Amino acid sequence: MNDSPLSNLGLSDFVDAAMQPLANAIGGIVFFSTPMLGVEIPLIVVWLVMGGAFFTIYLRGINLRGFGEALRVVRGRYADPHDPGEISQFQALTTAVSGTVGISNIAGVAIAISIGGPGAAFWLIVAGLLGMATKFAECTLGVRYREVHDDGTVSGGPMYYLSRGLRDRGWPRLGRGLAVFYAIALVLGGLGGNLLQSNQSTAILLDVFGNSGSEGTSWLVGVALGVTVGLVIIGGIQSIAQVTSRLVPFMSVLYIGTALMVLVLNYVNVPTAVEAIWTGAFTNDGATGGAIGALVMGFRRAAFSNEAGLGTAAIAHSAARTPYPASEGHVALLEPFLDTVVICTMTSLVIVTTVYTPGGVTVDGIELTARAFASAFDWAPVPLSVAAFLFAYSTIVAWAYYGLKAFTFVVGESKLADLVFKLAVVASVVIGSSIELHAVVDLADALVLLIAVPNLAGLYLLAPVVREELTRFRAFVVTK
Repeated sequence: MNDSPLSNLGLSDFVDAAMQPLANAIGGIVFFSTPMLGVEIPLIVVWLVMGGAFFTIYLRGINLRGFGEALRVVRGRYADPHDPGEISQFQALTTAVSGTVGISNIAGVAIAISIGGPGAAFWLIVAGLLGMATKFAECTLGVRYREVHDDGTVSGGPMYYLSRGLRDRGWPRLGRGLAVFYAIALVLGGLGGNLLQSNQSTAILLDVFGNSGSEGTSWLVGVALGVTVGLVIIGGIQSIAQVTSRLVPFMSVLYIGTALMVLVLNYVNVPTAVEAIWTGAFTNDGATGGAIGALVMGFRRAAFSNEAGLGTAAIAHSAARTPYPASEGHVALLEPFLDTVVICTMTSLVIVTTVYTPGGVTVDGIELTARAFASAFDWAPVPLSVAAFLFAYSTIVAWAYYGLKAFTFVVGESKLADLVFKLAVVASVVIGSSIELHAVVDLADALVLLIAVPNLAGLYLLAPVVREELTRFRAFVVTK
């Protein structure tokens, strides 16, 4: 898609050349690996896994024990329109899910399986289940330490629970430092990530309508995409929530429904696929290190998929109407279940039951997933492409809100700051649709994962607060 005026000026090459050293330096830190059984294991993956395992144990299996309560909360059992907050708890969930359900659910799963084998799908599921506990902790703290402004709007997320929470526990400088570091990395990583989402969503849209080779088309699509994104985000979280509360259910049903149709047609292969996923998770066959390779790929792709440990979802959940932080923590644990356990598992089963053969995978990413769907129906790539476009679009909208809250945390709340950042988001969508900035995307990936370091450090230190809020909410539930 190098047919835009900016591409013709050589902007892609110039920016890549300027940014690549920085992307390599930060990427080298974030993805620093240690060898184990012939496989390089990134320490950031270990850090994320430890967080999920810790909160699963510390909160006594809240990811499983709290599932039923989560469904009751999200259905509005305890809802009161007079509670503090801007949006309903269901809208908070759909906004956060729109930020996590993205291209990684389609392309990322295929990459994990093509490298780590079918066993990677098993570890994706495990990572999703562990991530439910991390999300509970993040979003409970998000509501506990959010800032409600005089006009009723809300600001929250890791920036606030790191600064306010650690201040209350006697570490004000540490909290402020971690919060500012988190916010800056999130702003830069989020804008860079928008370039990728915009580029991919434009490519998908043009492919569906058969105009991928048209001169200048991607530039026009980028402008249209930027305008539609701007119209949504200009209204703030309430406007975003109204869109995502309709978009997320539709795109999820569209994708899952199409996947189920493929699996029904290939039902005879499903038992074999399940067996391959199970055995591949624990055997040491294959050039990538077998079980360890599958584990690493599964957990790594899950980190990009459900964002548990990154703290981003807490920004959206902080706006929910509730006086009980742990009630929103329950809502949040549904995210990794839907995003990773359900949608990623569907993608895995479709691939393994159709086109995957050991040692025979010649393509990966979204192309492999598209081939898997097309093997059942010639027209299946069309709903797949529509779902992928909606996944990417909804991610841009959600991350625009995340970035805005991080930006205003650093520079202060003002109408000017709000306008400047939203214009930057729209510009990144337009630019990203028509040129490919590889170094910027690499840098964005590194920065987005880097925020897990201060976020999880703060979560450990604030763990007693999470358990305190859980106890308070359970006492409230008993009275109902």
